[in-house]
Amino acid sequence: MRKSSHILSVLLIALLFIPSLNAQELSVQLGKDEVGLNELFTITVTLQNGSIKSYSDFPDIEGFAKRGVSSSSKTNIVNGQISSSQSVIQRYLPLEEGSYTLNDFTVEVNGKKVSSKGKTIKIGPPVERNRNSRRGRNDPFGNLFGNDTRSSRTPEFVDVKEDAFLALVTDKDEVYVGEGFTATFAFYVADANRAPLQFYEAGKQLSKILKDLKPDNCWEENFNIENIYGEKVRINGKNYTRYKIYQAAFFPLNLEPVVFPSVPFEMIKYRVAKSPSFFGRDREEDFKTFNTSEKVVKVKALPPHPLKDAVAVGEFELDEKVDKNTVATGESFEYNFNIYGEGNISSIPDLKIPSTKDIDIYPPNTSQDVNKGGGRVTGSKKYSYYGIPNEPGAYDLKDYFSWIYFNPKSGVYDTLRSQVQLNVTGESKKNVSISSTDLGSFYDNIDMAANKLQKLKEDNAAQIIANILIIAMLAAAGFMFFKK
Repeated sequence: MRKSSHILSVLLIALLFIPSLNAQELSVQLGKDEVGLNELFTITVTLQNGSIKSYSDFPDIEGFAKRGVSSSSKTNIVNGQISSSQSVIQRYLPLEEGSYTLNDFTVEVNGKKVSSKGKTIKIGPPVERNRNSRRGRNDPFGNLFGNDTRSSRTPEFVDVKEDAFLALVTDKDEVYVGEGFTATFAFYVADANRAPLQFYEAGKQLSKILKDLKPDNCWEENFNIENIYGEKVRINGKNYTRYKIYQAAFFPLNLEPVVFPSVPFEMIKYRVAKSPSFFGRDREEDFKTFNTSEKVVKVKALPPHPLKDAVAVGEFELDEKVDKNTVATGESFEYNFNIYGEGNISSIPDLKIPSTKDIDIYPPNTSQDVNKGGGRVTGSKKYSYYGIPNEPGAYDLKDYFSWIYFNPKSGVYDTLRSQVQLNVTGESKKNVSISSTDLGSFYDNIDMAANKLQKLKEDNAAQIIANILIIAMLAAAGFMFFKK
């Protein structure tokens, strides 16, 4: 009896939790078919029983201008069942009276797509708002808070000073030519900030800003920020949330200073009601432009070296591999010389093919891998060589494979050298190699040939003179023909 009672209790508990395991659903709601010039059209995307962490851009609508995105959340408890929803609302400001078409569109939320049919939206003249429709009537809420409700319908909005700033910062103030540094364009909001702020068309603004921001004298490796997320940082003992908008690594190509000019970025900033009421709006949308300060990164020359204009700059190591350490003459082997580390991987120059008669070494297959993350550019560049030894013996591959680079951390040139030793057995193949390129009878008859000039035979000379006369006559005839 106790056992069955225990099982029943477990089932009842499980049933209580089942209603809370609601499936996540995405939906789209469109605004009114007709709006006045002084009204806003909205598109709302709602996620049931989940949190919206990321979403794609909303569609553009001809005749309207986007005016910011807001979000809202709601939790309901009905008969003990809990349900929640979160919405993202894109607002559109009408620009001119007329009928305009919203095409079918798709929005991606948390990696999932939700689609909506479009429709025709009519923009009419400004709508007159009847603010005094209750005049002459007894308003049961008129003196609820000790104020006249008519005055609360037109609240006064005030500007709250924001504790936020826009900045472009670099992780280095001075670099060698070819040395990488990371630049971050971000918006910073202090934890103590009380002014409501919101991003406004960040993608469109950034595409225009980068035309002025990107330096011409640098190689760029873009970190490709797709979504803007907040991360906690501490600056001068104060807590901020940093929103990265753009980040890239730059590698100077010459000695000119790298200059990032001051650029603007517009944010939505809300003005708040001076005396908020229960039934009125508590804030009003406005715009504020923030600007970065100019940033200059100095560039210094590499120390003197015969290869200073051709070496890569960075912190690198060598990973090498040979498919066999012992090989017979005439037998092939494969050797991989893999350079990896931090720096401009794409600019690493190709290695020179070693020149030696003891081993035939063929041009390598090359592959590279570039990784961008954590404010750094790392990766590797691999050279796969194919060789055939001609002479037996022990070979140190460092005599054939090495690579010079400049290490900015130590400030000196360094060399990556092979540590592999190749043991070659068998008989010499040099003679075989020479005979394979023998030019044969040409050298067999060389002793029979003389290096003195000889007279042309009379018959041959006469034939040559006749040919010259015929060519001259044909040329004269052609000239007379075209002159007519």
